Amino acid sequence: MGNMKTPGVYIVEKNAFPNSVVEVATAVPAFIGYTEKAENRGNSLTNRPWRITSMAEFHQYFGFGPTADYVRFSLKKVDGELPAPAEGTPLARRDAAPLTVRKTNYLLAQTQGFYLLYDCMLHFFQNGGGPCYIVSVGSYSADAGIQIEADRLTKGIEELAKEQEPTMVVVPEAVLLKKADCDSVQQAALMHCGQVMKNRIAILDIWEGYEERSVDPDCVGAFRDSIGINNLGFGTAYYPWVNTTIVQDQDLRYTNIDADSQDTLIQCIKDELGALGIAPAKLAQQSAEVDKIKTVKDDAEVALLAKSLTTMSPFFNSIMGEMRKRLNVLPPGAAMAGIYTMVDNARGVWKAPANVSLNSVVSPTVPISHEQQEDLNVTPQGKSVNAIRAFIGEGTLVWGARTLDGNSLDWRYVNVRRTMIMLEESIRLAAKAMVFEPNVANTWITMKSMISNFLTGIWKRGGLAGAVPEDAFSVHVGLGETMTPEDILEGILRVTVLVAISRPAEFIEITFQQQMQKS
Repeated sequence: MGNMKTPGVYIVEKNAFPNSVVEVATAVPAFIGYTEKAENRGNSLTNRPWRITSMAEFHQYFGFGPTADYVRFSLKKVDGELPAPAEGTPLARRDAAPLTVRKTNYLLAQTQGFYLLYDCMLHFFQNGGGPCYIVSVGSYSADAGIQIEADRLTKGIEELAKEQEPTMVVVPEAVLLKKADCDSVQQAALMHCGQVMKNRIAILDIWEGYEERSVDPDCVGAFRDSIGINNLGFGTAYYPWVNTTIVQDQDLRYTNIDADSQDTLIQCIKDELGALGIAPAKLAQQSAEVDKIKTVKDDAEVALLAKSLTTMSPFFNSIMGEMRKRLNVLPPGAAMAGIYTMVDNARGVWKAPANVSLNSVVSPTVPISHEQQEDLNVTPQGKSVNAIRAFIGEGTLVWGARTLDGNSLDWRYVNVRRTMIMLEESIRLAAKAMVFEPNVANTWITMKSMISNFLTGIWKRGGLAGAVPEDAFSVHVGLGETMTPEDILEGILRVTVLVAISRPAEFIEITFQQQMQKS
């Protein structure tokens, strides 16, 4: 206090307690991809991480999903057998949806509108998602083909270095790229998490993960071969993709059919009506209704005509159903980000995000048995891939909680990696208050008390293993213990924190043995 020169009473206040450590948020994913728009009151949000908390805010800043102006399908009548799918392009096998109506083959294929971010955001929030960041790298294109660019997605990942809050990185549209480009984007995500920031993990999707592993090439094997060996402890992957209910009937119309294919659609419906033996007058009336496909474009009239076509034509229903089925096949990464958020809020970041059901999911695209999962979970290379499996009476469950670094006893499990990130970031931010404080015993005791109090709270909530706090953690700081006299002269204060993080009971063994009858 100042010099006491005037007679009177002076009050001196002293701090009695050390600073506290505030637990940082653990479930704040960042999504990178293409959106309808990216603006806030006239200011561009392109390549700018922007925080939202709901789909309403997503609609406000980034618009809605691709409409019929962007998402288009072609319909072709095939004489004879259906052709083999094209090779070398992403989604090739999934695009070719064969239809057979009255022994006539048709081929339905998506020609444009290959965007996944909007549907994945819906899936994220339906699985418990909360606050997140969006990095829009571009807007939708009405041009035919796949317009996703690897360089833009990579730049979006780099922009996240400016934000400290995100704890997960998800790039759903990376799987739309060619294999080599997808690999480069996913490697960039791993490097961003493991080398640049070191405070977040990457949730990766398997390229062509909707395919069975028996299809050559094996999608899981190709993923392991191409992902590399760097920063594997900061990444996790899930297989297979999932059949969802995100896209509803009202989201699709006949306007999603290419103009060049609408004549084929009209003729197919008319042929179907003619084969039903309808009275000539009614047939003429229905044929005139079908011809409106080429002319009616107003939204309200389109909805009425689509409803009429649904009533009169099973073939039209088949087309709409196949289109909806195609768009509802989604990679699981965004939904898993929602699962992480839900589990963190309900149990804590130390609870493994597994044995949890997925919402808005009908089934995995590939059924996986117990034996088939063995190679996913444990491999000589250690690149574990978590399974998404369907169980009778239970639905579709997440059945794995490993990072890609499956051979590491330190970082094998997702919850261990994420818990350690939370502890490190929380203590790091709290310790900034002690920078430039005197490097003396009082400061050391303050640091030790601050960290110990924080870890005691985590232990009480079940985040650390041990019957008593002394078994769960220990904090070491002091001259001759963590520092040398030279460290103090150089202004270095070293603190060592040892923690026993709880690990999941991944394998439960119950032993049964017969005993002799006792009575």
